[in-house]
Amino acid sequence: MRKGIWSRLRLTSLRLRLVVVFGLVALTAAVSASGIAYWLNREAVLTRAQDAVLRDFESEMENRAGALPEHPTRDELQRAAGQMATGGQHFTVLLVAEDASGLPVYGGSGGLNGFALADVPESLRAAVNEEQPVDSGNASPYHLYWQRIVDDGTPYLVAGTRVIGGGPTGYMLKSLEPEAKDLNSLAWSLGIATALALIGSALLAQAAATTVLKPVHRLGVAARRLGEGRLDTRLRVSGTDELADLSRTFNSAAAALEKRVDDMAARESASRRFVADMSHELRTPLTAITAVTEVLEEELESEGGGIDPMIEPAVRLVVSETRRLNDLVENLMEVTRFDAGTARLVLDDVDVADQITACIDARAWLDAVELDAERGIHARIDPRRLDVILANLIGNALKHGGSPVRVSVRDADDSVTIRVRDHGPGIPEDVLPHVFDRFYKASASRPRSEGSGLGLSIALENAHIHGGEITAANSPDGGAVFTLRLPRDTSEDVDSEKGTAREGDA
Repeated sequence: MRKGIWSRLRLTSLRLRLVVVFGLVALTAAVSASGIAYWLNREAVLTRAQDAVLRDFESEMENRAGALPEHPTRDELQRAAGQMATGGQHFTVLLVAEDASGLPVYGGSGGLNGFALADVPESLRAAVNEEQPVDSGNASPYHLYWQRIVDDGTPYLVAGTRVIGGGPTGYMLKSLEPEAKDLNSLAWSLGIATALALIGSALLAQAAATTVLKPVHRLGVAARRLGEGRLDTRLRVSGTDELADLSRTFNSAAAALEKRVDDMAARESASRRFVADMSHELRTPLTAITAVTEVLEEELESEGGGIDPMIEPAVRLVVSETRRLNDLVENLMEVTRFDAGTARLVLDDVDVADQITACIDARAWLDAVELDAERGIHARIDPRRLDVILANLIGNALKHGGSPVRVSVRDADDSVTIRVRDHGPGIPEDVLPHVFDRFYKASASRPRSEGSGLGLSIALENAHIHGGEITAANSPDGGAVFTLRLPRDTSEDVDSEKGTAREGDA
């Protein structure tokens, strides 16, 4: 279950990529929209709040501060500042004037830890006290100036102006903390909306991915089944979109492939049947011909035989070619049994060293073969088929390699390895991949060699039916090396091959 989930969420998954792309698009859109909305609302809230404060401050300066005498006392400034601060905006006021002797006089409304002239930015004070030339475009020498500041994390609005026509200079300090809290609440709301939009986009992407990828997944499963040989696999087609067209194309391709494979299987079956029938039909006349050639061969070997010396070479050729034809027919019948899946094993517990010795002795190869094998290495295999394998490998080494041919046996916990090495020139590199091919001969200029080109192929099939393998290579010291690996207990391997080979009668 975990593997299935991980396979759907792996980094290369198209589903994950769709979800990520949808998420990124939604996140970008939501963050952009939230950022724009926050910026617009922030400016609107701050502008509305500061405009109201500045209008009220300007009105109070005109009405309250403008009514003060030219050289007010501190008490008069304090009283006017207190009256200005009690307005609707509840800001803190600081009034600055000069007494009759020209000394500065300060009067404040208190609050906010005592608003002092030092709390006003120097640039703002300079702008407030700077007298502007009066002309057609500027009717007043002094103007109202404001600035936003932050003190201990709290935003404030600071403003200042002078009474036109002579009078005190007024400064105002207003906390923007309520507006900042409102903007923070707005930011949290927009953040939650962004998160919800991201989650919604992920769910939407998952739904879209499921809708799009489900047919693709079915197509992948169908292609996998088709690759496993289930050529009757088809997809259910629904709709008229591109995925439906792809499903129809797959079904058409699968149907064409199934028909092609059926045709090839039929032709192959007919070909195998033809070879088997031909081989079977050839056995009857070959039996008679073989009997005649055996008589002729006895006449050739007997002293004072009745064979005319003029026709003796022709008789020897007939005997040789008859024997070769008989071997070819037997090999063809063996090949057809492998192709038809009717080859069977007759398993027995054998001593591998004894089996090799018997194979060499039966063919009079004792003088040309060196055996390096300890007795006591047992394996449960088919002795007749092992003899066929050994006869082909050793005979091939003697025929195409060089003497002496060395046969060695090594055992492992669950397998036996037999190596057949000759001392010839080795196998050309371009021939190595084809040594086990049927009817393959290394020299195309000598098609009429003694062999049929089936020996090594039959040896390989006999190894496979045991659950083993044969490999061919060149030894670093020269010569070719054929390595046969067989399981110690063949019955455990052939049982897993759907009954292709099992213990029984040959």
